[in-house]
Amino acid sequence: MTTLKTPLKTILAAGVLAAAATAAHAQEVVLKFHHIWPTVAMGHARLVAPWCDTIARESNNRMRCQILPAMTGGGTPGQLVDRIKDGVDDLTMTLPGYTPGRFPIMEVFELPFMTNTAEVASAAAWDYLNKYALKEFPGTRILATWVHDEGFVSTSNKAINRLEDFKGLKIRAASRQSSKLLARLGATPVGMPIPGVADAMTKGTLDGYLTAWEIIPAFKLHEVSKFHTEVEPSRPSLFTAGFVFAMNQARYEGLPADLKAIIDRNSGAALSRQIGRYWDEATAVGRKAAKDRGNTFVQINLAETDRWIAASAPLYDEWVADMDKKGLPGKQMLQDARDLISKYGRAK
Repeated sequence: MTTLKTPLKTILAAGVLAAAATAAHAQEVVLKFHHIWPTVAMGHARLVAPWCDTIARESNNRMRCQILPAMTGGGTPGQLVDRIKDGVDDLTMTLPGYTPGRFPIMEVFELPFMTNTAEVASAAAWDYLNKYALKEFPGTRILATWVHDEGFVSTSNKAINRLEDFKGLKIRAASRQSSKLLARLGATPVGMPIPGVADAMTKGTLDGYLTAWEIIPAFKLHEVSKFHTEVEPSRPSLFTAGFVFAMNQARYEGLPADLKAIIDRNSGAALSRQIGRYWDEATAVGRKAAKDRGNTFVQINLAETDRWIAASAPLYDEWVADMDKKGLPGKQMLQDARDLISKYGRAK
């Protein structure tokens, strides 16, 4: 009988390699998750924290988040998209509109009077993103995209009841398209991320702001405004702003296959629609905060709403022309966005 003897050195080397492979597989992955919201905000409490809990649970705590809320990781809200692209942060949720003109393809959902419910528009936005706009985010993996609940305008000293009331007011805009909308309505637009709005209102450098109800309580915006003007509910929302949930592409690619699968399971179309639903559900909470404070709600009637729609209508042609100049099918893209909103609206 012949006995095969493996040299001790080979056995030891194999053991070291196996141990190293096991250690690498078991090594904890910590993802730096940087975002704009305070921890009391719905976006953090209902979305960021639970998402991080889910990936930790599904990975048996091999992958977890280091959450940096309210820009505690440094920089400004407008820098978050580049911090993700460059790998300074691993994950973020932010508004591409904080860098005006940088992401024009996705701006179609920020055109005035385009959307009603956030859930429907968010489902539409995910399909549209994957057809047209992924190239706007090099070095970045988009995990979800959504829009907020119906946008409206709030003011401090003067209620807006008709188109002419916008004249002379300095109003915060959330994006390039909402800036253009305000200019069309006669106001002076001031581009500003949401964290700075309350201070600007208190100092009088702003007369009002565009936003949605979801964010009102977290930044105490109902305490720095008295009047909230909403358009006729049978018409689409005055404006909306789009968000992305983004991850550094190289960080994702560097994950083991099983951890990638966890990220994949917790991203995509279903998550985008779910987030939109969260924003819709937050409307009542924001409205209650303003109502409890005794603020005044102004409901614009149908005829006046249609005046605002007519005043802002040229923005559609401008956006289409901008896409055409880039060699893109602007008219078709706009129609696709509308068709997707209609499709998901019927399916709801």
